[in-house]
Amino acid sequence: MSVRVLGISGSPHRHGNTETLLDAFLEGAGNAGGSVEKTILKDLDYTPCRGCNICHKEGVCIVKDDAPGLLEHILSADCLAVASPIYSMGITAELKGLIDRAQYIWARKFVLKTLYFPDSHIRRHKGIFISTAGLAWDNVFDAAFPAITAFFNTMGFEYYDNIIANDMDRYKGIRGHPTALAEARAKGEEVVRVIERLTPD
Repeated sequence: MSVRVLGISGSPHRHGNTETLLDAFLEGAGNAGGSVEKTILKDLDYTPCRGCNICHKEGVCIVKDDAPGLLEHILSADCLAVASPIYSMGITAELKGLIDRAQYIWARKFVLKTLYFPDSHIRRHKGIFISTAGLAWDNVFDAAFPAITAFFNTMGFEYYDNIIANDMDRYKGIRGHPTALAEARAKGEEVVRVIERLTPD
């Protein structure tokens, strides 16, 4: 069975710098034989978490929209590539809203203890964070990492690597960057092969 690679674009701007970088990663994953799929968050209908904590008792989200279906679909992926540009020094509202809605899965793991990912599962499931930023600051991505770390941990993925490119203003977009797209394709190929090696026959 092919390695299942799911890309999630958290940008409200279609085909911009970050989605283009995600596409390059997915292209590389497909070239390596992965089964590739992409979801665009802005096209989905979901609301932020209400903080009602009912999921702490039932292990399900009572809000009936597109978020639970996507989160359950994420659990079936072997590689999760989460992409967001940096807005106001953090991830987009679209992506943060989805991460918050994963609270019911967190509750299954840590409150109800009905969901458990063994170490062997986590090692075979890789999470990649993909991001771009206009600023040249080396630390422009730092505020994004904790939320991404928490999301991968909740969903049972090892935080495998980042594909990040700053200074987009100077490069006039990702296509002007000298190495980012090629590096993203190479990372896509790499992660599929790594997962293949870790997956039992």
